Amino acid sequence: MKLLKLVPDDTNIKFLKWRVPFYIVSVMLMILSWVAVFTMGLNYGVDFAGGQEVQLTFEQRDEAPIPQLRELVGGLGYGEPVVQEFGQPNQVSIRVPLPEGTEDTPGAATAIGDRVIAAISAEYPGVRKDGNDTVSGKVAGEFRTAALYALLAAMAAIAIYIWVRFEWQFGVGALFALVHDVSLTMGFFAITQLEFSLQIIAAILAIIGYSLNDTIVVYDKVREIVGRLGATDRYTYTELMNLSLNRVAMRSINTSITSAIPVVSMLIIGSLIMGASMYLQQKLNPQPSDPMQAKIFQFLPIIFTFLLARFPAGLVIYWAWNNILSMAQQWVIMRRMGITGKQALK
Repeated sequence: MKLLKLVPDDTNIKFLKWRVPFYIVSVMLMILSWVAVFTMGLNYGVDFAGGQEVQLTFEQRDEAPIPQLRELVGGLGYGEPVVQEFGQPNQVSIRVPLPEGTEDTPGAATAIGDRVIAAISAEYPGVRKDGNDTVSGKVAGEFRTAALYALLAAMAAIAIYIWVRFEWQFGVGALFALVHDVSLTMGFFAITQLEFSLQIIAAILAIIGYSLNDTIVVYDKVREIVGRLGATDRYTYTELMNLSLNRVAMRSINTSITSAIPVVSMLIIGSLIMGASMYLQQKLNPQPSDPMQAKIFQFLPIIFTFLLARFPAGLVIYWAWNNILSMAQQWVIMRRMGITGKQALK
């Protein structure tokens, strides 16, 4: 079986021929990104902007219903909450943003936390309050500073590692590549005003990891080619660099495609599966007697497909699996009642 090759073996792209224009474009994009960061600012989440943190224990449950809590608290009108497991599986930490001026009003932040607790207690009896604390903007600012220092330390350590393993010129190149990737990411969040939270810091560290992986692969191939062919007069240093880049092009493309497939699947396919499962679940249920209501229900899967495209991928996957399991359960019940395939879908 012949394998599919996205890049032929005899590829001879003159990468370094266009290095100066790409240097200029990269530097301009970096400058524009940081201009956007300093002028437009970042839309900090609760982790970096401060807020009210509530800690709860669901005494009557083995696990806390985190997706449902995120939806419930988000509907209270305080912004996008951060809901995560805290300690045991039935313990959660919920952080909500505070409106401007709330910290200056005594008791206002605590009252918001109390309303969150009351809403959850009304929906889930047997909830114990473990904490209702305010994370001040000063503490959040110190958190931002610590995160910035962590990113700078990681980039400096990577540059030193490449300097020791290869040469100092390679270390400078790797550091420039890391600054370029991080700068464009920061600029993207400044322009789009998407929420910048602790999870984004983890994503930036992942970007640094992928950037470093490609950089080391390229540098290792450059060292190999230069060490094997550099002593001859057949190739210039520019030709050796082009040869090295062409040799690793296939590997870099495969790595990028492999990384993009699950991300695209969660962002796009997840909502499509959710809509399709909702449509099939409607077909298995009895249709409303009112014709107008039945027509409205037919459009709900389409509406929810576009509506849920912006929801967190984990929440969409949860709802899709819930629909699929419900359909499987309903299908088994109908089969036992003697209702077969086409009859169930009528």
